Amino acid sequence: MFPTPRELLLIAPGLLAAIVMHELAHGYVAYAMGDPTARDSGRLTLNPLAHLDLVGTLMLVVARFGWAKPVPVNPMYFRDRDRGMLLVALAGPGANVVMATLATYLLLQFGMGLPLLIRDMIFYLLMYNLWLGVFNMLPVPPLDGSRVLRALAPRGSAVERLYYQLENYGWLLLIVLLISGLLPRLLFPAASWLQRVIEYAVRFIVV
Repeated sequence: MFPTPRELLLIAPGLLAAIVMHELAHGYVAYAMGDPTARDSGRLTLNPLAHLDLVGTLMLVVARFGWAKPVPVNPMYFRDRDRGMLLVALAGPGANVVMATLATYLLLQFGMGLPLLIRDMIFYLLMYNLWLGVFNMLPVPPLDGSRVLRALAPRGSAVERLYYQLENYGWLLLIVLLISGLLPRLLFPAASWLQRVIEYAVRFIVV
């Protein structure tokens, strides 16, 4: 179900922040390790239009899991290709966890004193960062989780071979998981668990 205009007003800031920070994190970590590809492609920018994928954004709005345009990365620039790709892959979901933690802090520390409109916007900021971070850690190409798995797998291992076999069929597998209803069943428990962990950590700090 598509959101109403009021819901879109509440959703848009959190959705755009989740997407932009996720992609910026990928690009800046790659750039910090010597890869200028994201910079040269105009992806080191806060402009959301540079990062949005139409279908992936619609999925985020409707289903709360989706994707952005992948940041181009050339591992040939990295001194250690596996380590470089591991850090780049973790950077996007890591940025989402940081944003979700910030949103949780704001809600716990100031929530009841904030106007309802602002409180709802922060809530959606939390939700979309949780969903985007968890979804991207699925070990299915081309999501970040598959790149983490590939970087950690020994060269020539069965895991590496499986990665290359799935690389061209990852989106098809994701569509099957979505249509079958398995994708929400995988993501909801993981997102709920992550939310509880973040809230526990923030309460420990705040209190």
